[in-house]
Amino acid sequence: MFCEKAMEMIRELHRMSDGQLPAFNEDGLRQVLQEMEALYEQNQADVNEAKSFGRSDLIPSIKLRHCCLLRNQRCITAYLYDRLLRIRALRWEYGSVLPANVRFHMSAEEVQWFGQYKKSLASFMRSLGEGEGLDITQDIKPPKSLYIQVRCLKDHGEFEIEDGTVILLKKNSQHFLPRWKCEQLIRQGILEHVVS
Repeated sequence: MFCEKAMEMIRELHRMSDGQLPAFNEDGLRQVLQEMEALYEQNQADVNEAKSFGRSDLIPSIKLRHCCLLRNQRCITAYLYDRLLRIRALRWEYGSVLPANVRFHMSAEEVQWFGQYKKSLASFMRSLGEGEGLDITQDIKPPKSLYIQVRCLKDHGEFEIEDGTVILLKKNSQHFLPRWKCEQLIRQGILEHVVS
């Protein structure tokens, strides 16, 4: 049946939750493109025959195949666009380096697009904040408080906060620090957020 493979690719995306990226279905995409090529060639042959011999009985089948071509085109566009939206969301979730298991599910073109997107985002963030730059990927959801209680998991040494105060980060020490100064250290595994 026409357009079945294209619809299957769309269903495959909808089965995955929003934060997940399924493996790029290169085989399915190739099959849809081959179907589109076959439909186009059949239409070209029928259009030429209809023009040459005045066969108006071919027009309904030409229209049907043309509608199938358009539907396949819309499905492929929706499939690729939805994947790009998911990849863009992964940049905000994971940062500029994607985990290997996520990268494994991407095509070479998607990896290239991700690289260009992260460069564009980094360039934009550097242009903000009066020349100092501003990391807009942090605090996507507004924090409940500006300061948080953290515990040091490893010896890190001295850590200076914005007001000039120097804090010694020793293993198992607890501190009440500005959230935005700690988030990078939390991601690196040096600090952990203590939820009371």
